[in-house]
Formats: sequence, C-alpha cells, structure tokens
Amino acid sequence: MLRALRLRLTYLAAVALLAIALTGCTSFSEYVRNGFKVGPNYCPVAAPVANNWIDASDVRIRSQSDDISQWWTVFNDPVLNNLVACAYRQNLTVKQAAFRVLQARAKLAIARGEFFPQSQTASGSYTRGGSTAGGFSDLWDSGFSLQWELDFWGRLRRAIQAADDQLGLSVADYDDVMVTLLSDVASNYVQIRTDQERIKLLTENVRVQKDVLELINTKVKIGIVATDLDAEQAESTLKQTEAAIPLLLIDIRQANDQLCTLLGIPPADLVKLLGDATIPTTPPEVAIGIPCEMLRRRPDIRRAERAAAAQAELIGIAETDLYPIFTINGTMGWTANNFSDLFTTQAFNGNVGPSFNWKLLNYGRIVNNVRFQDEKFQELVAFYQNTVLQANQEVEDGLVTFLQSQERTKILYESMKAGEIARGIALRLYGKTQGFDFNRYAVIEQNLITQQDAWAQSRGRIAQGLISVYRALGGGWQIRFNPPPVEPIGMPGTMPADAQPSGAPAPGVSPTPEELPKPIPAPPGPQQQP
Repeated sequence: MLRALRLRLTYLAAVALLAIALTGCTSFSEYVRNGFKVGPNYCPVAAPVANNWIDASDVRIRSQSDDISQWWTVFNDPVLNNLVACAYRQNLTVKQAAFRVLQARAKLAIARGEFFPQSQTASGSYTRGGSTAGGFSDLWDSGFSLQWELDFWGRLRRAIQAADDQLGLSVADYDDVMVTLLSDVASNYVQIRTDQERIKLLTENVRVQKDVLELINTKVKIGIVATDLDAEQAESTLKQTEAAIPLLLIDIRQANDQLCTLLGIPPADLVKLLGDATIPTTPPEVAIGIPCEMLRRRPDIRRAERAAAAQAELIGIAETDLYPIFTINGTMGWTANNFSDLFTTQAFNGNVGPSFNWKLLNYGRIVNNVRFQDEKFQELVAFYQNTVLQANQEVEDGLVTFLQSQERTKILYESMKAGEIARGIALRLYGKTQGFDFNRYAVIEQNLITQQDAWAQSRGRIAQGLISVYRALGGGWQIRFNPPPVEPIGMPGTMPADAQPSGAPAPGVSPTPEELPKPIPAPPGPQQQP
C-alpha cells in the first residue's frame, strides 16, 4: 500500500511539472526561486523623494531628527497635553481603527488555518427501514472524512502573506488615524486660543472707542463740536468693532464642538473647562531630519506600501488557477446493523488517495484575471508613489507657513506698536486741539484694529504651521507605546455590560494598544529598486 501511495505521489509530481511547462506563466526556475510558488514575488518599490527640504539652509531648520513621538509637548501647555491624552483614550474613530486591526489579525489566523487540511468532517446516522413482507432492520453508520488541498503552487502561502500584509496595513491605518487625531486636537485648541486673543483685543478696542464716544458727546454738549457728525462716526466705528466679536464666538463654538467629537463626548462647553490663556508659543527652530526619513515615519506611506505588497500576492493567487489543484482525500467509517457491532473490525471501511482538478477551457478568464490583478498592483504602486509626493508637499507647506508666519508676526508687531502710538497721539490732539479732524483719528483707529487682529492671527498661524509640520512628518502615533497620564474630560456614560461586544473596550477606555501587533517593518528607502 505504501508503494502504491508513492507511485501516486510521483505521478502527481510529474503532472505538476508538466503543468508548469505547458500552461503556466511562471518558468520552472522562477518557480523554484520564488520558493515553489507561481507568480511574482513582491519587491519593495522606489518612490520619488527630495534630497533636502527647500528651506534646509534656514538656520531655524535642523537637519538632525528629534524625537517627535510627543511633539505637542513643545508648546509647554498642560491643557493641550491633557486634551491629547483624553482624545487618545476616548476617541471613537481610534477605537474603530483598533477593531479593524483585530479583524485583520483574525483573518490572518483564518488564512493560516487554510494551509492545513481544509475539510475534516465527522458524521453519524441511524436508520430503520424495510417492508412488511421482508421485515425491518436497523443500520448504524459513523465515519470521518478528510480533504487536503496540497499547496503545490503557493496559493495558500500567498494568501497567508497577503493577510499578513493586510494586518500591517491595518496597523498603519490605526497609526494614521492617531496622527490625524492628535494634530486635529492641537489645531482646534490653537484656534480657540487664537480667537480668544482676538476677542481680547477687540474688547479692549471697544472700551477705548466707548471712552472716545463719551468724550465726543461731552464736547457736543458744551458746544466745542458744532454737529453730531463726529459722534455718529464714532458710534459707527464702535458698532462695527462690536459686530466682529459674535463672528469669533461662532468660530470658537465650532472649534469647541469639533474638539468634543475628537474627545468622544457629546457637545459641551469645553471653553469653561479650558479657561482663558494665550496662544501657545512655539520654539523658533524645528528639527525635521531629511526627507527620506519621512518614508519610515509616516503611517499613510506605510499603509500604501503594505496595500501594494498585499496586492502583489493576489497576482500569484490568480495565476494558480492556471494549474491543476491536487488534493488528498480520505474517509474512514463503520457500518453495522447492530450498534454493538458498529466499532468491530468487520464493520470498518475506508479509503485514501490523491486527486486533481484542472480548470480547462476557461476562455481567457483566468489569464485576464491575472492581468487585472497585475494592473491593480501597478495602480497601488502609483498611489504609493503619489502618497510620498503629497507627503513631501505637506511638509514643505507646513514649513513655509511656520517660517514665514514668524517673519510676518514680527513685522505686524512693529506695525501694531506704531499704530498704538499714533492712536494715542491722535486722541490727545482731538481732546486738546480745536478743530482737529476726527476722521483722521477714526482711520488710525480702524487701521490699528486691523493690525492687532492680523497680529493675533499670525501668531496662531505660527503654531498651526508647526502642527502641520509634525503632522506631515507623521509624528504622534508612537503614543500607543507609552500613553501619557490623563485627567478625563467630559467622560461619556458607559454602555451596559451586556450591550458591549466581546473584547470591546468600554467608552472612555484606551483601545488597548498593547493588544495590537508589533510595528510592521518600515518600507524601504528610495534607493531600493524592485
């Protein structure tokens, strides 16, 4: 029996080699070189990356790379630090991404299980049948069957590798969600602080304009000013300044509501909890390293690269349909009329042997499916390369905003101080000098308000530019390795225990990053060619 089985396996091997020679797209040498798998093996792809940043010569740009895993701490703002920690633990989008990682892990386990005997079935039955003429009899039957597809062409192994790549993709997606979340939290926080600063400046101007209006009314009453023209102009300027405040309050409320969503809580007045503070200050310098380091740091680039790697395996899987499928089938069982005789030697029956199934006359469908999978791979390669280009653009955009906003803020500050001096002089002249043109004072006042508002916005743009730089560099996702301490903000109510799915983290609880797989290897640098 053993000799017969060997002969059958030799026959199957001969058929397999013949199939490679006659019908496949993969040569025998390539089949061996690929680890006895048909189809191409994935090779890391190159991506266009600049050698240096455009502003690399600026003294505020340091070429060495600092640790940006907790980049928000450069603002030295405890409130912002706590918001980031709360968002990490409470954000629902992060939890969704965490569950997608666990789904990918389960799919990988399923793919690995397919490598072993795919069908094992135990069965049993009892029947009683017959006729009135011949009498009735019992029949007891039990058995076990097995079917095992042999992975001659690498279909199952490539499916495992594709699932593993998909797991890496889901981890990169989790990290990318984290990068976006943390930058959005910081951006909305800076927006609130910027609007608060603008409101402070407007409120101070309203106070000054009310004093001026009171002075004009006094001059009108004692007859120094013959008409109410100055008073009406002052009133118009005052109302215009007051009307700008509600717009900023709307902006604050919208940023507040967005911040609540990021924190995973219903809309609440977070501004009361955050208090009143100045716009976060930034260091004048930023260390960003060199452009190619971005490839290993940005999660969306790693995600795009893993998507291409997973698709490359599907090409080989599609090509396996060109070859015969070899399986080993076996059954064993016991059949007897009496239950007491069921498991005796005489009741035993069984068989085992190989078989193959070959899809012939497929009318080009298999070959065109291989072509389809290959073109899909080429699309994902182009998407990966475009993602790298967009990442370069985002870093450059953030850098120019950060650097030039610093220059603009300095100029606006000087302009604002000169405007404040001019307003003081004009106000003194109007109060003491007979016939001084109030319109000149009004123009100076309006210019000062514009300059102050632009100065406050420019300070906010410095912080926003630095946030954009860190976001574009892919910083912050490392928080899952060392979560910071937190004072919960507006924690939502928890679901009933019986309403939570198995393994689901309760609301307000970290998405258990320790259950996530280890970081996937970083994609290759641009110097590696396919």
